[in-house]
Amino acid sequence: MHKATHNSKTMTKKILAFVVATFCFTAVQAQIVEIAPEEKIDTDSLIRDFDSRPFFGLYKDNYFVGGTTIGSKPTSHNSDVKFQVSIAQRLTKSVLPFNTYAFLFYSQKCMWNVFEKSLPMRDFNFNPGLGLSKLLINRNRVVGKVTLMIEHESNGRDKMYDRSWNKISLAGNIYVTPNIMIHGKYWVTYIDSKQNQDILNYCGIYQTGIQFLSNNNRWVFSGTFVKRKGWNLNGNTIIDIGWRLRKNDNQFLMLHYYNGYGENLLDYNKFHSRLRIGLLIKPKFFSDF
Repeated sequence: MHKATHNSKTMTKKILAFVVATFCFTAVQAQIVEIAPEEKIDTDSLIRDFDSRPFFGLYKDNYFVGGTTIGSKPTSHNSDVKFQVSIAQRLTKSVLPFNTYAFLFYSQKCMWNVFEKSLPMRDFNFNPGLGLSKLLINRNRVVGKVTLMIEHESNGRDKMYDRSWNKISLAGNIYVTPNIMIHGKYWVTYIDSKQNQDILNYCGIYQTGIQFLSNNNRWVFSGTFVKRKGWNLNGNTIIDIGWRLRKNDNQFLMLHYYNGYGENLLDYNKFHSRLRIGLLIKPKFFSDF
């Protein structure tokens, strides 16, 4: 067991090194894509176009995946199904100060022990919040957005199984090219549950990552690193690879890899290294994290 954990942590460091190297290369080489002069429009037109889009939609990735632990023989106890539903509702157009807009979001994640007798749902995580976002516009192109949000996450249980925390988060997404987005998110917390006062040691203090879309929009790659509390290079790694099932659909066949702590709130202080496969439903453009 210790050997499998060591191998998984070694794999995490290699993956992190690859993501960091890719990010550095991209930051040096990439530039905002130019548009022909006759196609250029002003900032107000871009904001009006954004405001005219549907107010309701997907927020984070929505998925339904199943799999097992890496490095161990699959059993009913180390194999499961994991799924997430995530939506957002824009409350205003970009009419608030500094052309910001307000929105509500809600994500729900479930760990489902489908291979055990009676198929118990092991843990539900509820994550509602309120956000304030501003589009970043440069050279008459939307090149990203910055978001300030208040969010709560808990598993809705009590006594020794109660897990919850509250965050004020500052997040940023930068669209380096039409096919590459880098993202980051930092939070300060108020931890109200006595059962998870050390949650920052496992669920982290900030996260960063990168997302690629292939030129034909059939493949998507996402890598996220969540830095756990402490000065050493410790963190949780999430890798997703998706292949679009049909050209004009937002449904993908998904390979999902999680390595680290904090995969769900009930077991936030337990290490998991699991590989799962299943269905991914993505927002039309890049996802939020």
